[in-house]
Amino acid sequence: MGRKTSSQGTPATAALAAAGVPCVLHPYVHDPAASSYGMEAAEVLGIPPEKIFKTLMVEVEGRLAVAVVPVSGNLDLKAFAAALGAKKAVMANPAAAERRTGYVLGGISPLGQRQSSPTVVDASALSLTTMLVSGGRRGMDIELAPAELIRLTSALTAAIGTRAG
Repeated sequence: MGRKTSSQGTPATAALAAAGVPCVLHPYVHDPAASSYGMEAAEVLGIPPEKIFKTLMVEVEGRLAVAVVPVSGNLDLKAFAAALGAKKAVMANPAAAERRTGYVLGGISPLGQRQSSPTVVDASALSLTTMLVSGGRRGMDIELAPAELIRLTSALTAAIGTRAG
């Protein structure tokens, strides 16, 4: 994969550049009326939704953690908690998620967060050559190898996603 650099720098793109990880930026015009940031990206970019992953902040036993799951499904909170050795997980308070990560909702990247948190990537990513995650702002995704995302975030992998429908 080639590396594209531009003025669209975010903490996520800076983290990738500092680590020397090849990636491709996929900027797009975000429609504020879109109900799902990830599905919007899939449609606008013409990329299968199984390759595009959303980053969710989750509270596990009073601590924040990061879930990275395909936009084509949902997060299984019970499986996520189990992956981190806990009994229960709930979606994090949006304001707490923004404070912790330094990103706005819809633009939270698993990379370059203000404070790192335990991260779990859905195991479906392991079958992909590349995957897309938020680039740190609404309207920009980053394409990279799943192994690089897992390495940079020190993530666990587990079956934490559910298929939609």
